[in-house]
Formats: sequence, structure tokens, C-alpha cells
Amino acid sequence: MGTPKKIKKKQTPETQFHSSLTLCSKHKDLPSAISLYESAVSQKTHFNHHHFNTLLYLCSNSVSDPSLKQLALDNGFRVFDQMLSIGTLPNEATITAVARLAAAKGDGDYAFGLVKGMDKYNVLPRLRTCDPALFCFCEKLEAEKAYEVEEHMGMVGVSLEEPEIAALLKVSAETGNGERVYGYLHKLRNVVRCVGESTAKIIEDWFLGGVACELGEANWDSGGVKEAVLRNGGGWHGQGWIGKGVWDVRRANADMSSSQCCSCGERLVCVDIDCGETQRFAESVAALAMEREVKSNFSEFQDWLDKHAEYEAIVDGANIGLYQQNFADGGFSLSQLDAVVKELYNKSGEKWPLVLMHNRRFRGLVKNPSHRKLIEEWMDKGILYATPSGSNDDWYWLYAAVKLKCLLVTNDEMRDHIFELLGSSFFLKWKDRHQVRYTFVKGNLKLQMPPPYSSVIQESEIGSWHVPVADDSCQEPARTWLCITRPGVSKASGEVSHNLETSQNGGVCRNLESLNSCTAEFVASHNEKTTVVTGKRKERSPSPSQLNLSSA
Repeated sequence: MGTPKKIKKKQTPETQFHSSLTLCSKHKDLPSAISLYESAVSQKTHFNHHHFNTLLYLCSNSVSDPSLKQLALDNGFRVFDQMLSIGTLPNEATITAVARLAAAKGDGDYAFGLVKGMDKYNVLPRLRTCDPALFCFCEKLEAEKAYEVEEHMGMVGVSLEEPEIAALLKVSAETGNGERVYGYLHKLRNVVRCVGESTAKIIEDWFLGGVACELGEANWDSGGVKEAVLRNGGGWHGQGWIGKGVWDVRRANADMSSSQCCSCGERLVCVDIDCGETQRFAESVAALAMEREVKSNFSEFQDWLDKHAEYEAIVDGANIGLYQQNFADGGFSLSQLDAVVKELYNKSGEKWPLVLMHNRRFRGLVKNPSHRKLIEEWMDKGILYATPSGSNDDWYWLYAAVKLKCLLVTNDEMRDHIFELLGSSFFLKWKDRHQVRYTFVKGNLKLQMPPPYSSVIQESEIGSWHVPVADDSCQEPARTWLCITRPGVSKASGEVSHNLETSQNGGVCRNLESLNSCTAEFVASHNEKTTVVTGKRKERSPSPSQLNLSSA
């Protein structure tokens, strides 16, 4: 006998409404959703929180379509009013959707009022919740109201990102508020490495405008400005506009060998990374790793690293071994990894790097007779550390590179979720200064060292600005920079300085195709290391790799 078919239960009106509304949401079909809503209201169907939010989501997402905008606005506010009338409390998604509706009809005050009233629902706003009011005020040139939204965002712990700063920069420029423009340029400097093309256009338009020409001090305290640059670690002074007169705005590249702007000849500098900030960053990486890794395993690695802190380069073994390999066949090129190891050794004055590799990969290489000898050599020289089974080796190589303040060789763009957890502008700055990329062309290795200058917005001692613009590769030397100078100020200063100091510890960092990172911390630590390692290292406690080699 066949299996009897299950008899479908008859759907209630609420269940039917829920299923149909979900389908409308999936296909972004607002007219059908409104028709369903009308029918459900007439039948006195019970609405829950999900139903209201789905309808509001559809409405807020449809305002960009001219044919649907009025339908979305009319019904969106109607749905929200009904939601409140029956006592269903809105959450952050609800407020965000309604704020977008309000902004779509140009009512920034209503959108901002919703944000300010969220505390009565015991709900905290997010960036997306505040954006509608902020962008609405900026587009309508209601600058003071936009500044009020920014202030409120700061009070509730919502941080600005590039789109928000760019909007505030634009409204400040268009309303002639030079002091605000100056402040937002520095906020951009703190938040992003390179600005997007739309932001670059806003900056260009400001400096080419009439108001910008009139702002600034003709006679400034050059000594005070220089002290501020040194105090800030190089790259900016924050003392306000310098000089007067027309700005010259051009797009140019930077010369990697001299660190000079190819347009004005001014030297781009290497901005210091504060030692305390670096230490806090290392601690945050360790704390996150401890939460997600087996605590004892990561603690063991920390202890081992403390005893072997002489490395000047960390290598992401898997990233290099799998580069341009056939993933389907599980290909891993040990020869590529060996080429990187030897190149680093030769360039660093015969100092071996530390290769981080997952234990599973390590065991597979050891079992291969053609690879075992090389792996044993690496073990003997302390080159390889195998991360434990079940671990994510990303945490290990990132922590090692940050903790030891050294270079990190990987093509990993570090955009995965674990790097998003770090969520820090400092991480981007650190990455810019420490990551070494590589290529293999016809089997030949080429290391791309960090540039000898920082790819961030820079403000010089004579008031000029250099703004890096993001592109597909976002890498030097192909990157485009906005070169913004006042020719009159440059001439008055006598000459463009080519000796801008980047820190109290040393001068401008240069790329000598060596392993010397341009961070002040690295320079200091490098000077302290006087022992040149040739061949075997000093006696050391074995890594887990060495302990497990004999059993592999």
C-alpha cells in the first residue's frame, strides 16, 4: 500500500496573508502588497510586527521608483499610523523605514524627530536610521540642521562613514562654511585611507570655488605649525587654513622612489602609528581570537611568540601556497612559498621570516616525500609554526604581525568577517603600512613592499593638501592623488620642503627594497636587534610543528 497523502490543514486568513505578503516582499511587488493589505484590513485580519515591517520595507524601497513613489508614501504612513494605534511598538527597522519615507517627501524634521524619539521605545539608532534625516537636510542645504543630526549621532554612539562626511562636507562647502569644511577634511582623514571619486569631486569643487581662495592666514606661525605636525606624528597639523589666494588643483601620481608628488614636487610623508595605539590594537586582536579560538591553543601561541620575538616578517603560508593553483585538485605550491621565504631572507640581512600554516596543511606536506626535507629544514631554522587543528590561522598571522610590529606577506585583502570585527580605521592604517603583496609572473617572484609614504589625506606645513583617490586596485604607484596647492604660498615659503620629518624618532621613510617598514616602531625595534642570524637560530623552545613532526 502506498503512503497516504498528508491532508493539508486549512489556512487561516492570517496565515494566508502572511504567505502572500512574504511572496510580495520576495518579488518587491508593492502594488500587490497594498492590495493584500487593503483586503486584510477589511477582513479585520490580525497584524503582527513582522507584517507591519514588511509593508514598511516595501514602501520605503519603492520611493526611488517615480511610478510607485506616491503609492509608497500614502500607504507607508498609513501603515505606520495603524501600527502605533494598536499598540505595536516600532523597532529600529521600523523607524529606519519610516524615516526613509519622510526623507523621500523632503520632511527631514519628521525623520529626525523619529530618531530623537527612539529612546521612548527603548531602541538605539544605527547609521542607517540617522542617514535619511542627515542626507535630507544636506540636500536641502539646511546645514545647521544637518550639524544637529551629526551631534545627536555622536551622543548616541553612531559613527560617521565616508558618505555621511562627504554629505556634510558638501553642504558646508555650498553654504560657504570654510571652518566646517576644514574640520570635515580631517574627519575624512581619520575615517578613510582613500576617498571615493564622488568625494574627490566635492573636494575639487570646494578648492576651485571663490570662498576657498579668501580663507586662511597670510602670516602664520610656521614654528607652531611644524611643532603640531611633529606632535601629531606627521602628515597634518590641524591649525587651520594657511595662506591666501587661488588654489591650484591637479590630479597626479606619486613617485615611489622619492615619495614626491609628481605634480608639485612636495614629499609625501609616512604618518606615525602611535605605540600605545598599536598595543591596544594587538590586545583587541588577541581578545577576539580568544573568543573564537580554543583559548589554550591561542594562549600557547602568545607565549611562544613572546619568547621568539625577533621576526621581522610574517608569512601567510596558505595564501602564497594556493596562489594561482587549481583549487579543485587541492593544489599547493611549496616552491612558491619557498621562493618567498628565501627572498625575505636575502632582503633582510639573512633573517628568516615566520611562516604560519594550518596544521592540516602542514601534515599533508610532511607526508609527501618530496616536501618533507624542506619542511624539516624550516623546522630546524624556526621558520614554520603550524596552527592547531580546528583553528583559523588568520587570527594567528594577524596577531603575530601586529604584536611584533613587522611586515605581513599576503595578498589577502582582509575583508572577511573576522576583519570586520576589528572595525577600526587604525586597522586600515596598519594594513597600509605593513602588508607586503606579491606576484609570480612566469614563475618569477616580485614582492610589492609598502609604499615609503602613507596613502592617507595629508596636510603639509605650508598648507597644501594631497588626497589619495580610491580605484579598483587601490595600490601605489598607479593611484591617483589630488594635489592641492597655493602657488603663492609655496613661493613665499622659499621652496618646497623635501625634508619633512614624520616623527620625533626619525626622518622621512624610504623604500629601499628592504624589509624596513616605515613605521617608527619598526625602525626603533630594528635598531635594537643587532644579531645577524646566519644558518641555525639560537636555541629555542619548539613550536607545535616541531613537536608533531616525528609523529606525522
